[in-house]
Amino acid sequence: MVCRRLFLLLFAGLIVAPFSGGARAAAGGDGLSVGPDDWPWWRGADRNGVAASGQSLPSEWGEEKNVLWKVEVPGRGYSSPTVVGDRIYLTTSDEAAEIQSVLSFDRQSGALQWKTDVHQGGFASEGRQGHVRSSKASCTVACDGERVFASFINDNAVHLTALDLNGAQLWQRKVSDYVMHQGYGASPALYGPLVMVSVDHHGGGVISAYDRVSGDLVWSQPRPKNPNYTSPMILNVAGRDQAILVGCDMVASYDPMSGAVNWETPGATTECVTSTVTDGSVVVTSGGYPSKHISVLRGDGSGEQLWRNETMVYVPSMILHDGHLYSVDDNGDARCYRLETGELVWEHRLRAKFGASLVMADGQIYATADDGTTFVFAARPDAFTPVAENRIAADEVQATLAICGNRIYMRVTQGRGEERREMLYCIGE
Repeated sequence: MVCRRLFLLLFAGLIVAPFSGGARAAAGGDGLSVGPDDWPWWRGADRNGVAASGQSLPSEWGEEKNVLWKVEVPGRGYSSPTVVGDRIYLTTSDEAAEIQSVLSFDRQSGALQWKTDVHQGGFASEGRQGHVRSSKASCTVACDGERVFASFINDNAVHLTALDLNGAQLWQRKVSDYVMHQGYGASPALYGPLVMVSVDHHGGGVISAYDRVSGDLVWSQPRPKNPNYTSPMILNVAGRDQAILVGCDMVASYDPMSGAVNWETPGATTECVTSTVTDGSVVVTSGGYPSKHISVLRGDGSGEQLWRNETMVYVPSMILHDGHLYSVDDNGDARCYRLETGELVWEHRLRAKFGASLVMADGQIYATADDGTTFVFAARPDAFTPVAENRIAADEVQATLAICGNRIYMRVTQGRGEERREMLYCIGE
C-alpha cells in the first residue's frame, strides 16, 4: 500500500473527524463547497439516493407539462447528472471521433457552458466493446465545489482527471490497466481531502485515493482478479466512516483516509453493479452473476449475515427507509422487504425494464424505466401505493435522476441510429 502523502495530510491538519450525519455533514468543513441544494456525486450528497427533504417537486410531468427546459447533449454516455452551484455536469463520448469529454451546463437555462475533451483516441485498442448498457462515458462525475473529477476507460486503462470549474484540466492520473469485459462504470467518490476510485477487472484492479488538489497518490489497495462494476460508497456504518466496495465474491471495507482494510467477508456474488445502502448498522448488497441475490450483513466486520435471498437486483440500486428496503429489479418487479428479517412485505409488477437507480424525495420513490416512464410510488410498507406515472419521450434511459433545489434532472436518449440524440431535461413546478 502506498501512503507517501498520508503523513503530510496529517501534519497539515486536513483529516476530518468522523461524522455522524452522512456525507452531507462532511460537506460542511473539509473543503467540499457543496450545499443542500446540490447533487454533488453519484447517488446524491448522502450517497444513498435520498434527496434533501422539504423540496417543492411536481408529482406529475410530461413533454408538455412541468418541463422547465430541455437541451441536447452532444455525444453518447450513460453518466447521471451532477449538480453543484449554478452548474450541471455530465460526461459524454464521440465514438466516431474517439473523444471523451466533460460537459458543463447552466443550471437555470440549460445552456452548454463548456466542453472539455479529456481523451482522444484509444477506443479501438480495447477490443471487446462491452455490454449494450455500457458506454465510453458511464461514470458520474464528482464535484467538490472547486474541482470536477471524472473517470474514463481509455486505451486499456482507467484514468482519473480533475478539471477546474471553467473546464481547464488540473491533473490526470492513470489509475490502473483495465481488461474489458462488460464495460466500466465506477464513479469517483470524495472524502475529506481525497478523491477515491475503484477498478475491478480480470487482470486484477485497485481501489486508490488521490489528493484532490495535487493529484498525488495517497493510498492504493489491490483488488481480486474478477470483473465487477460497483462504485466505492463511503458510508457511516457501525459507528465509523467506511469505504464499502461490493463484488468480486465479497464485501470489503476500507478506512477511507488510510486505505487500511477494515474487513473482508463473503456476502456478494462476483459481478455486482448496484451501490450498497446502510441504516448505520447493516450493509445491503445485491448482484446478478453468477448468482443472483440480495444480502444484508452486519457492518461491523463480524461477517454475520442477517438474511439473503435469490432475487436478482442487478443494475438499479435500492432505497432504505424506516426499516424497510425498497427495490425495483431489472425486469420491473417492485418489492418491499422488512430490513431486519428479509420478509417480503409486498411486490408489484411495473411493466417495464429498468437500468436507472431508485431516488427518493420526502417519502416518494422515483423509478425511471428504460422507456422514459418514471413511476412514482410511496415508500410505505403496508402496500404498493402509486402516486403517478410520468412519461418523457425516450428510446433509452440508463442515467439516474438527480433531484435537488426543487428540480428533477433527467438524461434520456431519443431516436436510434443516425437519428439518435441525447437530451437533458429540467423538470419542476
